[in-house]
Amino acid sequence: MGKQYSRESKIETVRLSYQTDKKPDDFAASVGISPSSLNRWRSEYGQDPQQAFPGKGVRKERDEEVAQLKKQLRDAQLENEVLKKAVAIFTQPKR
Repeated sequence: MGKQYSRESKIETVRLSYQTDKKPDDFAASVGISPSSLNRWRSEYGQDPQQAFPGKGVRKERDEEVAQLKKQLRDAQLENEVLKKAVAIFTQPKR
Protein backbone atom coordinates (compact mmCIF):
# COMPACT_ATOMS: atom_id res chain seq x y z
CA MET A 1 0.00 0.00 0.00
CA GLY A 2 1.25 3.51 -0.80
CA LYS A 3 2.07 6.36 1.49
CA GLN A 4 -0.82 7.92 3.42
CA TYR A 5 -1.38 11.67 3.10
CA SER A 6 -3.41 13.83 5.45
CA ARG A 7 -6.50 15.67 4.29
CA GLU A 8 -4.75 18.99 4.75
CA SER A 9 -1.75 17.82 2.72
CA LYS A 10 -3.97 16.72 -0.15
CA ILE A 11 -5.92 19.98 -0.16
CA GLU A 12 -2.73 22.04 -0.13
CA THR A 13 -1.23 19.95 -2.95
CA VAL A 14 -4.37 20.40 -5.05
CA ARG A 15 -4.41 24.16 -4.46
CA LEU A 16 -0.74 24.49 -5.34
CA SER A 17 -1.22 22.39 -8.47
CA TYR A 18 -3.66 24.99 -9.79
CA GLN A 19 -1.38 27.90 -8.90
CA THR A 20 1.81 26.64 -10.56
CA ASP A 21 2.94 27.19 -14.13
CA LYS A 22 4.02 23.54 -14.35
CA LYS A 23 2.02 20.91 -16.17
CA PRO A 24 0.08 18.65 -13.75
CA ASP A 25 2.34 15.65 -14.46
CA ASP A 26 5.48 17.71 -13.84
CA PHE A 27 4.02 19.21 -10.68
CA ALA A 28 3.06 15.76 -9.38
CA ALA A 29 6.62 14.52 -9.93
CA SER A 30 8.05 17.58 -8.19
CA VAL A 31 6.02 16.92 -5.02
CA GLY A 32 6.63 13.17 -5.08
CA ILE A 33 3.22 11.81 -6.03
CA SER A 34 1.98 10.02 -9.12
CA PRO A 35 0.12 11.98 -11.79
CA SER A 36 -2.87 9.66 -11.32
CA SER A 37 -3.00 10.50 -7.59
CA LEU A 38 -2.94 14.21 -8.36
CA ASN A 39 -5.71 13.81 -10.95
CA ARG A 40 -7.83 11.79 -8.50
CA TRP A 41 -7.29 14.35 -5.73
CA ARG A 42 -8.14 17.24 -8.04
CA SER A 43 -11.29 15.46 -9.19
CA GLU A 44 -12.46 14.63 -5.67
CA TYR A 45 -11.73 18.13 -4.41
CA GLY A 46 -13.46 19.67 -7.42
CA GLN A 47 -16.65 17.67 -6.84
CA ASP A 48 -17.12 18.69 -3.22
CA PRO A 49 -14.35 20.66 -1.48
CA GLN A 50 -16.09 20.55 1.91
CA GLN A 51 -16.29 16.76 2.03
CA ALA A 52 -13.21 15.83 0.02
CA PHE A 53 -10.82 13.36 1.65
CA PRO A 54 -12.92 12.40 4.68
CA GLY A 55 -10.34 9.97 6.03
CA LYS A 56 -10.09 6.25 6.44
CA GLY A 57 -13.30 4.66 7.66
CA VAL A 58 -15.24 7.92 7.48
CA ARG A 59 -18.02 8.17 4.93
CA LYS A 60 -19.12 11.28 3.16
CA GLU A 61 -22.66 12.36 3.97
CA ARG A 62 -24.00 11.25 0.60
CA ASP A 63 -22.26 7.87 0.91
CA GLU A 64 -23.75 7.41 4.37
CA GLU A 65 -27.21 8.21 3.03
CA VAL A 66 -26.77 5.72 0.17
CA ALA A 67 -25.69 3.03 2.64
CA GLN A 68 -28.73 3.68 4.82
CA LEU A 69 -31.07 3.55 1.83
CA LYS A 70 -29.52 0.27 0.64
CA LYS A 71 -30.05 -1.21 4.11
CA GLN A 72 -33.67 -0.06 4.12
CA LEU A 73 -34.17 -1.61 0.68
CA ARG A 74 -32.68 -4.95 1.80
CA ASP A 75 -34.91 -4.95 4.89
CA ALA A 76 -38.00 -4.17 2.81
CA GLN A 77 -37.13 -6.90 0.30
CA LEU A 78 -36.70 -9.44 3.10
CA GLU A 79 -40.00 -8.41 4.65
CA ASN A 80 -41.67 -8.70 1.24
CA GLU A 81 -40.35 -12.25 0.79
CA VAL A 82 -41.63 -13.26 4.23
CA LEU A 83 -45.06 -11.80 3.46
CA LYS A 84 -45.21 -13.63 0.11
CA LYS A 85 -44.50 -16.92 1.87
CA ALA A 86 -47.12 -16.19 4.52
CA VAL A 87 -49.74 -15.40 1.86
CA ALA A 88 -48.89 -18.63 0.04
CA ILE A 89 -49.32 -20.64 3.26
CA PHE A 90 -52.62 -19.03 4.28
CA THR A 91 -54.19 -19.17 0.82
CA GLN A 92 -53.66 -22.92 0.34
CA PRO A 93 -56.94 -24.81 0.36
CA LYS A 94 -57.61 -26.77 3.54
CA ARG A 95 -57.43 -30.54 3.22
